[in-house]
Amino acid sequence: MKKLLTLLFSLLMSIHGMANIRPNQPLQITIQGVPPAEQSRLNSKYQVSASGYITMWKIGTIKASGKTKDQLAASIAAAYRAKGIYTAPVFQVIAQNEDGVVLKTFTVGGQVRSPGSQPYRDGLTIFEAVQAAGGPTPFGAMNRVKLFRAGNVKEYNIKSDKLKGIRIYPGDTIEVPQKKWTGN
Repeated sequence: MKKLLTLLFSLLMSIHGMANIRPNQPLQITIQGVPPAEQSRLNSKYQVSASGYITMWKIGTIKASGKTKDQLAASIAAAYRAKGIYTAPVFQVIAQNEDGVVLKTFTVGGQVRSPGSQPYRDGLTIFEAVQAAGGPTPFGAMNRVKLFRAGNVKEYNIKSDKLKGIRIYPGDTIEVPQKKWTGN
């Protein structure tokens, strides 16, 4: 029994260690809650230096290695708030595998400003997903947004506050269709 507990403890410790960011690890960092022009400055792939730091626009270097993804995201947000650059930024840090491939993504297409694959974070809503793609174009019909999941398609009016909170998951595809000639 003691050997089993020791084995289990060492396994849990190794899993916990993998959750921490390491030197030379590639990261995908995104920001929400700021204008799209500001997002384009920060949404990018970052390489943790050999000494364990990343360098970000306007705030300089931040210690990344040894932190979890959530801890690093909180540190970055705090640094931007402390410098008075943003008041309520929401950062997401996605650890990438050794090949630099993002492990979890979703796709947004149609009438959005930046269509394509986006990094996924837990708790993401359909409205946040559209905003992560730069928001709708002037021709985007937010009252008929389609969500494709596991071969099924559902349509949502995300102009409605109660439907903005629909959760999405890795692998989902969202389409913002073009408005009809009637304007809907």
